[in-house]
Amino acid sequence: MDAISVLIVDDSALMRSLIGKIVEASPALTVADKAMNGRFALEKLGRVQPDVIVLDIEMPEMNGIEFLRERKRLGIDIPVVVLSSVAKEGARVTMECLELGASDFVTKPSGSESADLHTVANQLVELLSGYGSQYKLKKIAGTARKLPTELLKTYGAGRAERPVAEPEERDHPAAQISSEALSAIVRGADRGTAGYGKAAARSPVPARSPGPIEIIAIGISTGGPNALREIFAKLDPDLPQPIVVVQHMPAGFTEEFANSLDRVCPLEVKEATDGDLVKPGRILIAPGDFHIEVERRPLATVARLSSAPPQNGHRPSADVLFASVAREYQNHALGIIMTGMGRDGAAKLAELYREGSRTIGQDEASSVVYGMPRVAWELGGVMEQVSLGNMASVINRYGREFSR
Repeated sequence: MDAISVLIVDDSALMRSLIGKIVEASPALTVADKAMNGRFALEKLGRVQPDVIVLDIEMPEMNGIEFLRERKRLGIDIPVVVLSSVAKEGARVTMECLELGASDFVTKPSGSESADLHTVANQLVELLSGYGSQYKLKKIAGTARKLPTELLKTYGAGRAERPVAEPEERDHPAAQISSEALSAIVRGADRGTAGYGKAAARSPVPARSPGPIEIIAIGISTGGPNALREIFAKLDPDLPQPIVVVQHMPAGFTEEFANSLDRVCPLEVKEATDGDLVKPGRILIAPGDFHIEVERRPLATVARLSSAPPQNGHRPSADVLFASVAREYQNHALGIIMTGMGRDGAAKLAELYREGSRTIGQDEASSVVYGMPRVAWELGGVMEQVSLGNMASVINRYGREFSR
């Protein structure tokens, strides 16, 4: 498959240059074009026809929110990854972008810290590769929507941008990073999006037969924000079990993320706080930068948060959640591992299966990145693979059939 083409939309010449370098450093990606605001991006779509768009939010003339509204109105299905500010207001606006159809988001690199740039570059390559490859396959299969004629009429797609003088900010540290350095940074992300195909290992032998399900635990990463929106909107309002979720997401975003899910879900969705009751009718989202565990007490089960070191490079970690569920519930749980890069959650999901609990993994075809569920499948810890489109109905069925 040819390289995934990326349209970069940002009003900052510095950011367009930096994001362009990150994209070009990955052999899987190529820059289709760059635009300084949403209107220019719409004008270029017909000519460059990218596989994925990376979009800034704050821009003159047509900002990111306005672009997403127009994209939705026109019925354009090219996936969009949003560049978000880390400020509190940035979290609220980012969730509004997801509600308008953006696929995912990544926080803007500061450029002043190499560790920050390393993290953001890897995340961005992972997101662009995952969403871009999905859309590219849709184009090859002929299932992607054709760009509407109204786009060409309204925006004269392909028209050149008006020249605008912008400072190059050559003294900014991010503007000086070399292509060689960026190639080293993104090399690991490219490996993470490679093809899969190993057969499942022999499943561990459960210590006991599955019992009634008393709790549902979900671990999810890349592709998770929209996947959870789709699933939670279709959950049974009378689902007998509580749900606890680890979604890999930066600190400062999970409260707004939980609020946005609460608006579409018939169950209560909230960002977990230490000591929160784990109870039917409630979904708890692990807060960014905190592990979440469950603790059974004589009268109730509560959530416990901690700042223990990251596991598998993540805090919160799905492995930490699944380990606590295995310890506290043994064979009375449903563990679910979904789209995401790496292996977080896979080992402890297998442990949950060994305890006798039921386990589900998202299938490859519907995963943005078939990493976490693939490793769990290869470890033999997944009883059933389920597509994203069927996940809610399967959760509802398991919840009804195997409740106390």
